[in-house]
Amino acid sequence: MKNFKNQSLWRIGVASPSETLEFQLVTTDHLSEGIWFRDDQDFKVGMNYVAIIAISSGIIVLGFILMSNHVHLVLQCSRVQAEWFINELKRRYSEYLHHRYGTDDFLRHVAVDIQEVAIEDESLERALAYIIMNCVAANICLTPNDYPWSSAGSYFRVTAPKGVRLGKLSISARRRILHSRAVLPDDVLIGEDGYILPLSYIPVKFVESIFRTPKRLNYFLMNSSKAKKRLASEDGLPSFTDQVVLAAIPDLCRSLFRKPSAAVLSEEEMTELVKQVRRRFSSDVHQISRLLGIEYSKVTRMLEEF
Repeated sequence: MKNFKNQSLWRIGVASPSETLEFQLVTTDHLSEGIWFRDDQDFKVGMNYVAIIAISSGIIVLGFILMSNHVHLVLQCSRVQAEWFINELKRRYSEYLHHRYGTDDFLRHVAVDIQEVAIEDESLERALAYIIMNCVAANICLTPNDYPWSSAGSYFRVTAPKGVRLGKLSISARRRILHSRAVLPDDVLIGEDGYILPLSYIPVKFVESIFRTPKRLNYFLMNSSKAKKRLASEDGLPSFTDQVVLAAIPDLCRSLFRKPSAAVLSEEEMTELVKQVRRRFSSDVHQISRLLGIEYSKVTRMLEEF
């Protein structure tokens, strides 16, 4: 199932990551009435689960990003392996959501799109650029490297990563951080923010060899469909992340209606809350819909008098 020695070799560029030349772009459907990650703790768990599945299975992750309501990965493996990988991520993370929030089957029916990516015609470069530019296109940050929940900061680094090797932590500390009993190599690096750094398992040298230079990587980033989408947007996308707006909603409910949450609001109060979120955070209909769990069409109607 796994070979930690060989993985250590390809991590530092001594060995080829895999004999297969199959690459898969994996994308989950964008949740319209809910989100995967409610706060930083959720994101950290998601980051660790991507790492645990990759290291434990030997399936190679070239790049990925975790967005509030969907995830993207570029994997070097067969389609069957890619399907297993994303289903395993959904399964593990669903269990975590159940334990923390009491949600059931939240991700079971989330559809997944898997597309094979060619390496001969620069499709692989475009796929990697596309996924790591998601955060910029969503107006969350200025550059992909500013977004912590992806692999973007692993490539063409000029400074050494800061963190502690997993082998220096006690078993209880490992389980507390990873939310898992998985046995991983001692040289896996835990970053200062409390999750496995992607460069501990991503074949960084291999990915860098695909782009060849930082300038060429930047070219693909700036010319990705995500970058063009942001430039073409007239109204702009949400200026506040889902997590910021979600954290503010209970305070709005208490200050506006003297009620603890949106779940206990009347129809009239919910309409006012929708308008307040729109006004205070410049949230678009999509963001309001997924954060409040209201159908897109209903949110649109609520805002008609805005």
